[in-house]
Amino acid sequence: MASEGSRVVVPRSFRLLEELERGEKGIGDGTVSYGMDDAEDIYMRSWTGTIIGPPNSVHEGRIYQLKLFCDKDYPEKPPTVRFQSQINMTCINQETGVVEPSLFPMLANWQREYTMEDILTCLKKEMSAPQNRKLHQPTEGNDDERMEQKDFVARCAIL
Repeated sequence: MASEGSRVVVPRSFRLLEELERGEKGIGDGTVSYGMDDAEDIYMRSWTGTIIGPPNSVHEGRIYQLKLFCDKDYPEKPPTVRFQSQINMTCINQETGVVEPSLFPMLANWQREYTMEDILTCLKKEMSAPQNRKLHQPTEGNDDERMEQKDFVARCAIL
């Protein structure tokens, strides 16, 4: 029998399967969604997320695409989160689209219990925060289609 203070640590693969199932069912009002980027990825590392911008902000009605990468140490450590769509927010590196952990409290103070859903929901809330709500945004539909590192390397090798 386990003592009262102990907790069960769910293995990484089970945790990711739970998140996948939840993501496929849909989240809340449908303005945040996520799923696997590559169904053949047996390690479940590469994920895609979508956020529809919140009302009463410059993000209202915009659709933002993100990539989340869960390395082998997830959920002990947070995933890497990168916007594919151009967006202007105080916690995002404007050149790479990466959500900077030092500027985004959820990633900076990561806890094993947090999920990709929590990250996306928190990013949506951050869009409505006073420091981001009225920031000038790139022209809608101007996704910069930031290249994945592997795509960049492959393209350089071909050239």
